[in-house]
Amino acid sequence: MATTPWIPRLHLWEIDDQPWFPSFLRAYVQTGLMHAWTVHIPVLQPSSAATIVAETLRRVLGERVSRHTYIDFCAGAGGPTPFIERALNAQLERASTTTTRAVVPAGVVNGERNAASESTPSYAAVANPETESGTIREERVAVDFVLTDLHPHVEAWAAAAKKSDRLTYVAQPVDAARAPADLLRKYSRKGGNGKGIFRLFNLAFHHFDDGLARSILKNTVETSDGFGIFELQDRTPTGLLTCFAFGFFIFLIAPLLYWWSPLRLFWIYVIPVVPFVLVFDGLISCLRTRTADEVEALLRTCGADTNDWEIQSGKDRFLWPCGYLNWIICTKKTT
Repeated sequence: MATTPWIPRLHLWEIDDQPWFPSFLRAYVQTGLMHAWTVHIPVLQPSSAATIVAETLRRVLGERVSRHTYIDFCAGAGGPTPFIERALNAQLERASTTTTRAVVPAGVVNGERNAASESTPSYAAVANPETESGTIREERVAVDFVLTDLHPHVEAWAAAAKKSDRLTYVAQPVDAARAPADLLRKYSRKGGNGKGIFRLFNLAFHHFDDGLARSILKNTVETSDGFGIFELQDRTPTGLLTCFAFGFFIFLIAPLLYWWSPLRLFWIYVIPVVPFVLVFDGLISCLRTRTADEVEALLRTCGADTNDWEIQSGKDRFLWPCGYLNWIICTKKTT
């Protein structure tokens, strides 16, 4: 069991969540959060946080990673999910194309006739009919991602979806605690693609109080095959320190990211509302973030049968020296 943080969980409020916070500033803050996931600073980062999420899904789920459709139920303005989609499918494509052939095809090799007949299937093909000449077909490997939210950002999602055939969105509001039946039918194993639903909560699960979190977990267990919670912070001194470091990096790289928008730069340097909100809300997010044990406690008491569900967790550094991606992945044992 993981060590209990010395900082208790406090469900406080964040500025970005407040209705009085100007919408244009909220958009700037959300863009800053997106860049926290997607920017890669050489030397300081092994790769972007979004890429690490894709690597974690592939590593933890193993061969099961291609058996799911990944639905982000709290996509906001898009966040890291479009980047996770591209990174994961790129990784799967590389793994697919580098798979070696199981049997050398019939023909002349080094001047001698190969004994295998052209009509003779490989052992791999017999063992796994979903392979052809030892290489997995790409359509069996690539995975789809879907953006949803209680407050859809259709314009931003449509722009992201144009960049990938594997990314779609639901234009209507979607409540993560009461997922629409038509959405579940479309992406469930009994639906058109024959895959299971894997829910994503990127920098989102800490926003839910215990009651809502249990409701969401109950609906997830009853309608999905797995879920992943990914946070860029935790209730540790290093987690708090990372928030201040993030504010510093915003000042450092903002001209490179927003050189085309003098107004954004004004709210970063002249009146630094954006970096202040990012740091303040980041610190509050640290205090709201749950440990894997706390999430499991909610899972086991959500009111659904969770006996066949197993939970895994860990952390991977995404920013030197103390920035860690904290992840929790829970799946059915039979999927």
